[in-house]
Amino acid sequence: MGGTFESMKGGGAAIALDEIEISILRSLAVQLLELIGPGAPEPAEDADPLAALFAEGPSEPPSDPALARLFPDAYGAPDGAGDKGVAPEELAARSAEFRRFTENDLRARKREDALAVVRSLDGLTPAGDGAAVLELSGELPLRWLGALNDLRLTIAARLDITEDDESAVLFRLPDEDPRKPMVMAYLWLGGLQETLIETL
Repeated sequence: MGGTFESMKGGGAAIALDEIEISILRSLAVQLLELIGPGAPEPAEDADPLAALFAEGPSEPPSDPALARLFPDAYGAPDGAGDKGVAPEELAARSAEFRRFTENDLRARKREDALAVVRSLDGLTPAGDGAAVLELSGELPLRWLGALNDLRLTIAARLDITEDDESAVLFRLPDEDPRKPMVMAYLWLGGLQETLIETL
């Protein structure tokens, strides 16, 4: 089971992780939580529940490239393809409106996914052979899948990876290149994500 997710009897997925892998995954998930930021403040006890349900979020896209990858515009391709006949101002207005009513929920979901990873890893204790078996059942496999995807998107933005082919080139970087650890994490997370998808 080392290093890949496998199906469990009765559903779910399991993976054996050593202490270093647990530490790296936990650290990455915590960094993702910090990047996403805190949740919306709790509404007051006497607040209108309907108003809270329709609370407005930001209308401008994030300036951080990693956050922009996690929370992309809903309308308009980055290269403008497929937007013929629609003015850029109209696309921007549509994206702003969509973002106002969806980004808070999307942030909350991404935060919950990353928190699920941290909490699952906090409960692991490596055994005598240095590995611990993480078992994911119920909604946890999907939470992990979401968090792994968000981690890969974030690292890809930091490495300026826009196509899968570019990761193969980065894999051949010399060991002394400062990007090498991030590239290795990106590829490792990709392997975890792929095997988790296969088990589901």
